[in-house]
Amino acid sequence: MSKLSRLLSCLFALLLGATAGVALADSQLGDDKYRPNVGQEGKDVIWVPTNDELVGKMLETAKVTATDVVYDLGSGDGRIPVTAARQFGARSVGIEFNPEMAALARRNAQRAGVADKVKIINGDIFKENFTEATVVTMYLLPDLNLRLRPIILKMRPGTRVVSHAFDMGDWEPDQKIETSRATGYYWVVPADVAGDWAIEGLEGNPKATLKLSQRYQRVGGILTIGQTSQPILGAQLDGSRLSFRYLSAGGTLHTVKAVIKGNALEAEHQSGYSYSQVKGTRR
Repeated sequence: MSKLSRLLSCLFALLLGATAGVALADSQLGDDKYRPNVGQEGKDVIWVPTNDELVGKMLETAKVTATDVVYDLGSGDGRIPVTAARQFGARSVGIEFNPEMAALARRNAQRAGVADKVKIINGDIFKENFTEATVVTMYLLPDLNLRLRPIILKMRPGTRVVSHAFDMGDWEPDQKIETSRATGYYWVVPADVAGDWAIEGLEGNPKATLKLSQRYQRVGGILTIGQTSQPILGAQLDGSRLSFRYLSAGGTLHTVKAVIKGNALEAEHQSGYSYSQVKGTRR
């Protein structure tokens, strides 16, 4: 464990000691084969279980359903994968470095009647492949979140990510999750939209240019139609869905709702009660 991780672990224990005590009342820790201790050291973190209230709120915020694949990074005793399967019907996978903890998580899934939906991998979160996930959950230290951030940002646009207690630096969360005892953060992996786009179909014009800049899910840009250029208004990026507005030369408000598919863009254009289809290609 690095000096930074050890320092953060100590701070983590001090700040969340009360949470750990409450967690003991939430559910039984361990069984007759293995009883983990709250605060015990792991590979890069100490173990403090997420309380049941926040587990439910995190999965609700991520809108988990039976069609999802939930990966819990550093899954401990398996409470998040088990809850995702039992309460939300999702297929879930936990990655846990401690072999005894991983075995406990498998037994917990068996006891909960969801062993057919829950898989626990005894492995390293930085070596295992979790790119099939539609939802990623984690309760890690800030330096680990930052190490994971570039991996997560390369995942499929629209993947939902939830973290207990710690954020991801300057990647602002889409939502802060508050409960009576703890805090979480929620993000949606954004599509890569930055660059110059050749647009066809706006206001009947065969050609327009949309120049987009991007920082995570925050997007700005300049739209040029004919000889007129202007900044787009109210741009929002949610996974692969981009929406924005602009004013025509005559002052009419137009709305564009697009889906990004790699270097292609398909959109619906609205002006008043008039709708048209728009296409775009990134140059």
